[in-house]
Amino acid sequence: MWTQHELTLSPMRRGFHLITREVVAAMPELASIRTGLLHVFIQHTSASLTLNENASPDVRRDFERYFNHAVPDAWADFEHTQEGPDDMAAHIKASLLGPSLTLPVRAGKLALGTWQGIYLCEHRDQGGSRRLVLTLQGE
Repeated sequence: MWTQHELTLSPMRRGFHLITREVVAAMPELASIRTGLLHVFIQHTSASLTLNENASPDVRRDFERYFNHAVPDAWADFEHTQEGPDDMAAHIKASLLGPSLTLPVRAGKLALGTWQGIYLCEHRDQGGSRRLVLTLQGE
């Protein structure tokens, strides 16, 4: 079985946000899959996805601090500056983290570890709504 849905997330502030519940809710067919894969793809170049700690908000804040330190906004050597001081830094951060996740499905649920959750990584101050393509395959 294959199925695909688009999920549009409301605008979020810059940072790392847990979206596991939203992804699962947007894919009702997940409950009928014994074994499979869910591919989650973000259709943007200034936001990204990652899988990490789902319990402590400190982890998400530390991710944000680290990436802002490693790739600062308005770095003097950036040439692509027409879309604001956070745009080029957002593109680099999104490339480092990546646009997609492929997650195992077992017994009608995502087979994530106890402390794992899906993050939307919003790298812009005013990123706007974000579209995800969810593709489920399995039996």
